[in-house]
Amino acid sequence: MEVLTDNAGLFWQGFMGTVRLMCLSTLLAFALGIVLVSFRISPVPLCRGIGATVVTVLCNTPLTVLFFAVTLGLPMLGLTGASYFTLAVLVMGGYASAFVCEALRSGVNTVEIGQAEAARSLGMSTLQAAVLIVFPQSGRAAIPPLGTVVITLVKNSALAGGFSVYELFSTEKTLVERGYAVAVVFLWVTAAYLVLITVVSTGFRFLERRLAVPR
Repeated sequence: MEVLTDNAGLFWQGFMGTVRLMCLSTLLAFALGIVLVSFRISPVPLCRGIGATVVTVLCNTPLTVLFFAVTLGLPMLGLTGASYFTLAVLVMGGYASAFVCEALRSGVNTVEIGQAEAARSLGMSTLQAAVLIVFPQSGRAAIPPLGTVVITLVKNSALAGGFSVYELFSTEKTLVERGYAVAVVFLWVTAAYLVLITVVSTGFRFLERRLAVPR
């Protein structure tokens, strides 16, 4: 307990760094994921091709490579105004957006095509039918895989610690450098990650029960 009590402020700083990184990355991932799924289900072949290409590239590129590409590539291009935290949010949010897109697309496939056709027969545009009819239902059906994406974001946030972003993994490195036992520090950091993941998974299970699609 001494490791925790003597360094409570440091642990709290790292914990809140992970929480901020997770929340902002999640918001960005959901925003970009909705845009990508709009491209993926678009009736325009060019839009579908662009959406499929972006999703394929992001899903098949290791997150570490994206971190290196952004944190090292942008300064080489003269773009040095953003902080490492901002860059980490962009990398993690952009990476996760591809998985959000696929989760939402799997939800879209559960919505009967007749509903979209009925909406268009009433005079709605394709965009209106998607936003007002398809997306609300597909979002409810996609809650379980979306929860998995957010939990993965929490775990992936540890990579940001290797790129000058202070979060839980950075706390572990700092305390080990101060001479604390690696196993003890690792235990407390792991416990903090488990607490965060438990809160996220519990929240999504509640949403899944509350917004379950009647069958």
